[in-house]
Amino acid sequence: MLGGSVAVDLPITRMERLAAGLNYLFLAGMLVAIAVVLTAAMVMQFARGELPCPLCLLQRVALFGVAFAVMQNFRAFSHRNTGIGLLFALLLLIVSVRQTLLDIVPRPDHAYVGSAILGLHMPVWSVIIATVLIAAQAIALALFGGERRVARLHVEAFPALARIADFAAAYLIVLAVINLAAVVVQCGFGACHTDSYKLLRLGVEGLWAP
Repeated sequence: MLGGSVAVDLPITRMERLAAGLNYLFLAGMLVAIAVVLTAAMVMQFARGELPCPLCLLQRVALFGVAFAVMQNFRAFSHRNTGIGLLFALLLLIVSVRQTLLDIVPRPDHAYVGSAILGLHMPVWSVIIATVLIAAQAIALALFGGERRVARLHVEAFPALARIADFAAAYLIVLAVINLAAVVVQCGFGACHTDSYKLLRLGVEGLWAP
C-alpha cells in the first residue's frame, strides 16, 4: 500500500451535536442582544430626540462590527471570525471607557449625553456590554473548543436557531442602513454635533433664506 492517510468522514457524535447546538444558541443570543441594545439606542435617538455624540457613534460602529463577526460565524464558524468580534468588542470597551472618564467630572458646558437608564448613562452601559461580550466569547471558546467540533455541523442542522439568526441578521442590516442614513443627515460631511440634524437645519435655512 502507498503511504499517506485517507480522510474518513466519521459519524457525528452526540457530544459534537450538543457542542455545536450550544455554540449556535450562544451566537444567536449574542446577535439578539446586540439588536436589542442598538434598537434601544435608536429609539432614544428618534423617539426622545437624544442625538448621539461622535463617541456614541463609534460605539455603535463597534457593536455593528461584533454583529458582523457573529453573522460570519453562522456562515462558516472559525476562530478568525471570533477574533474579529473580540477586536470590535475591545474597540467598544476603549471608546466607552474614554467617554466615561471624560464625563466623570463634567466640564463647563459639558455633561452626559442622553438620559440615564436604570441609573446609568449609555457610556457606562457600553463599558458593561463590552466587558460581557469579551468575557462571553472567551468563555464560549473555552467551553466549545476548536473549529472542528462545530464546523462539521452547520446551523441549518438546527432549524429554529437558523430562523432566529436569519431574522436577527436581516434586522441588524436594516438597523445599520437606518443608522448610516441618520448619521449622514446629522453630520453631513463634517464634524458631528448633538444640537441638531445638520442637513435638515441647512435645508430649513435655505428655504427661509432671502
